[in-house]
Amino acid sequence: MAVGLGLSIGTVNSVTALADTASAKAPPGLLGHRRHARPTPSVTRRTTLSFDSTGSARVGLIPRHGRAITEFADLGRRDGTTARVGHRTLRPADLVAVVTDCLITEAMSDRRAVGAEVALTHPANYGPDELAELRGALDAIGLHHVALVAEPVAAAAWLEEERGPLMPGLALVYDLGGASLDVTLVRVGAGRPRDPIVGVPLRSADFGGRAFGALLAARGSGASSMAGSANELADESRAEHARASLELVYRCLRTADVTMADVDCVLVVGGAARPPEVSGVLAAQLARPVVVAPDPERTTADGAALLARTAAFAAESAQRRNKGLLRTRRKLTRVASAAALSAGGVALAFAPTADGAVAGSAPLGLF
Repeated sequence: MAVGLGLSIGTVNSVTALADTASAKAPPGLLGHRRHARPTPSVTRRTTLSFDSTGSARVGLIPRHGRAITEFADLGRRDGTTARVGHRTLRPADLVAVVTDCLITEAMSDRRAVGAEVALTHPANYGPDELAELRGALDAIGLHHVALVAEPVAAAAWLEEERGPLMPGLALVYDLGGASLDVTLVRVGAGRPRDPIVGVPLRSADFGGRAFGALLAARGSGASSMAGSANELADESRAEHARASLELVYRCLRTADVTMADVDCVLVVGGAARPPEVSGVLAAQLARPVVVAPDPERTTADGAALLARTAAFAAESAQRRNKGLLRTRRKLTRVASAAALSAGGVALAFAPTADGAVAGSAPLGLF
């Protein structure tokens, strides 16, 4: 059975998702309706690292004594966190690799995950240097088998699985996370290229869970302490925050020389995108269909798991073809050997004897 494990390591949270062939959606039934797949298992951990006295790493825990390492997941930050473990200094890429290893080890406790293909997502704005740094850190601890996939590409894979088959077109991926907002245009549907990203992916730390928290704290300092007023203030501020982020959306469109009229849908992902005000503002202001998963924080990891499952299925299919070819080759070899032995027997049966007669001819009444 083809199994894929998807990992999404964000600044605040890390998500692990598993997809197997049993979780794939069935083809349309007699009435033309798809039968929905069963939910795939996922695990969410805080993106923190702590090391014990032996150097063993643990993810998602805040130790009672000592400190937890945070703020290392974004390799695009030049001031990223480093850690000293033993006699070695771990760079941000090394820390991400350690988290990856811990998450894989934890996932393998589920028997369904054993032997799974693994895909790790990364921000779409990573350049060759960041990707090479991450690839090198993974390889250094034996994670050569972990594939790297851009976050919006993984999100688009989830969209294809849930809403597909999609017509060829453009999807705008609006990823509102804990520390930033990422906006990317991705080609979807049949015929999409291997690299489906269109234009330039844009990221801004002015939006996201932390930026909104700071905004709310500043505005709420002089507001009424009544719960109703506080909730109204939060809803209004969140909607205003989402409207302000539209400038980043329009900038992203300009990098691809397209407009919202060219976009088929808006896919909203990220943990900070859970409140309905976010998708509501986007739907009203952009006038395009908006798609949001029940838990948008796990969408990227789910998509990565689906891509990993596809790779696992392709590998299994290739292995079956190779086994089939090997069986056919062996069968042909046996047939050829049998034919050679048979031909040798016939030649021996009709070979001339010492007196000039043909061996085996007398019983046949030929002479």
